Amino acid sequence: MSTSEIIETGAGEARITWHAAKKARLVLAVSHGAGGGIEARDLQALAGALPPLGVSVALVEQPWRVAGKKVAPAPKTLDTGWRDLWPAVAKKGLPVVAGGRSAGARVACRTAAELGAAGVLALSFPLHPPGKPEKSRAAELLGAGVPTLVVQGGNDPFGKPAEFPEGAYELVEVPFGDHGFAVPKRASLTQQEALDVITAAVGEWLGTLMA
Repeated sequence: MSTSEIIETGAGEARITWHAAKKARLVLAVSHGAGGGIEARDLQALAGALPPLGVSVALVEQPWRVAGKKVAPAPKTLDTGWRDLWPAVAKKGLPVVAGGRSAGARVACRTAAELGAAGVLALSFPLHPPGKPEKSRAAELLGAGVPTLVVQGGNDPFGKPAEFPEGAYELVEVPFGDHGFAVPKRASLTQQEALDVITAAVGEWLGTLMA
């Protein structure tokens, strides 16, 4: 069962949909990318799998998405919305991990240290635009300044796992997965198995932060 609340930010109204754990020890606040919303398969899988592990999941819809716009604003505006809604996800007094998929992962990395996040979960981190590896965003990932887990599809055109630089973060590969963690029907694992890789890896990693 989920509950939603609207939060006023400097970028407009954001929406938080809570999937609460009965005895929460940590909050994962996780946002969507520039091309979709919180209905993304990985976000929904985490919202279902993590509460039984003591993690309350806050699925965050950025103001542009709540307003019904189809194009995400500039990074500065995304960061403003995220900063302003942070008190709402931290209000329970629990450690909060900042998370996001794609553009949302970049926001989490850019703001984690200043907001006091306990860690960063970067789903499908867009290391570079497709076909343009020279336009690297590695500095954002490497500059997060907190424990970081990257979950990356093996065939992500925004950056395959082997393209990522060495750094103070963990990386888990989802075999055959694209930027949305979709796997081809001919792959040696099913779509559900791919999602299980994600939820198991994230659950295990969050467990280390609660230890």
